[in-house]
Amino acid sequence: MQEQLPLQPTAPPDSASVLQPLAARLRPSKLEHIVGQDHILGLGTPLRHAIERDQVPSLILWGPPGSGKTTLAHVIAQTTSAQFIPLSAVSAGVAELRSVVADAVSRLRRTGQRTIIFVDEIHRWSKSQQDAVLPYVEDGSITLIGATTENPSFEVNAALLSRTRVVTLHPLEPQHLEQILDRALASAEGLSTMNVELSAQARDRLIALADGDARRMLNTLELAAQATTPDASGKRLLDLETIEQAAQQRWLRYDRAGEEHYTIISALHKSIRDSDPDGALYWLGRMLEAGEDPLYIARRLIRIASEDIGLADPFALQLCVAAQQAVHFVGMPEGNLALAQAAVYVALAPKSNALYRAYGAVQEDIAHTRNEPVPLHLRNAPTALMKQLGYGAGYKYAHEYSDAIVEQEHLPPSLAGRRYYLPTNRGFEAELAERMERWNRLRRERPNHEQEH
Repeated sequence: MQEQLPLQPTAPPDSASVLQPLAARLRPSKLEHIVGQDHILGLGTPLRHAIERDQVPSLILWGPPGSGKTTLAHVIAQTTSAQFIPLSAVSAGVAELRSVVADAVSRLRRTGQRTIIFVDEIHRWSKSQQDAVLPYVEDGSITLIGATTENPSFEVNAALLSRTRVVTLHPLEPQHLEQILDRALASAEGLSTMNVELSAQARDRLIALADGDARRMLNTLELAAQATTPDASGKRLLDLETIEQAAQQRWLRYDRAGEEHYTIISALHKSIRDSDPDGALYWLGRMLEAGEDPLYIARRLIRIASEDIGLADPFALQLCVAAQQAVHFVGMPEGNLALAQAAVYVALAPKSNALYRAYGAVQEDIAHTRNEPVPLHLRNAPTALMKQLGYGAGYKYAHEYSDAIVEQEHLPPSLAGRRYYLPTNRGFEAELAERMERWNRLRRERPNHEQEH
């Protein structure tokens, strides 16, 4: 008998199904009932065509929570003639996995029936688990469908990734959540028997709090309905306050170890680089309110102060270090203002990557040129032998020259004349550029023998 994921109820719920969360009771069992994701499931799309013809290839379903990954797996389970076997990425070990695959290969040889293995949270699979199914996915012995909220590029082995098709699901749009909400209020498997009614404000707030996650919306709705006492007419009236109490706190889509961690810190960095304090504050807030380590953000701000500002505003680095110390000293949430202060300051500071480019050029030369010895005139000569060998010979002591400016080479012979630091004309670097030009002019004009005694 074919193993199936739980079916969606089609009749008024019995005592067992009532125990299921609202989101589980409302899960569609047919392709045409899925709301949203038209870019992959709309009429004429390759994936829809494959599902309708029962020719689903190995897939990685990638999308945020509540976007419909498990729902899509349920639909495939209801439509396929293949054996459909759901596995837990957390509890299914390599031994169990090999047993399931062996049964699938045997079934295919005996009856010609294919096997679809569905793995929710496939990003939790170890490398050995992924390697165990790789040859069978490659030769078509099994069809693998994995669901994940994490970027498959980071969490799925490259070899397995190359043998599957990544399908990206998007957060549901407000109009999609509206449709799901209407169904939840009107259907027998939903809340119709509870006679629930939402105010316009409550409805808008519920959809906004969901943030594209249908499961979160339905869970909040169900909790609010259960906590509301019917009025004299039997209606459960849910207002704005009821919804906000049920939601308690808005859950921000964020994973400190996942893709959101990297995309949001990238947005913060680029907002600062583009001198946008509002964007910097917003993305900073998104990270802090989602529970990101404030010291991680402080470290990035310190990096920005050197990489994107440098000597155009030397105070930027001091302020960012001070913000890190403030966060470490006072803790959170009080430290969030110190980070906000630093973020706004570096966003509004003059920008220069001259220092970043200069050090990059130094790294390049160190990696690709001969590591020559220090020129003799730059070496100390603390012993008589060193002096006899020419250590320090010809060195010009800057303080014996006017303005402490002297013409002598400080790089190895093969790099003589190389210039690394090229300041911009922005902020304090404009003064540094002028200073460097003035000193270079003095070096060119001054006779090498000029010396003050």
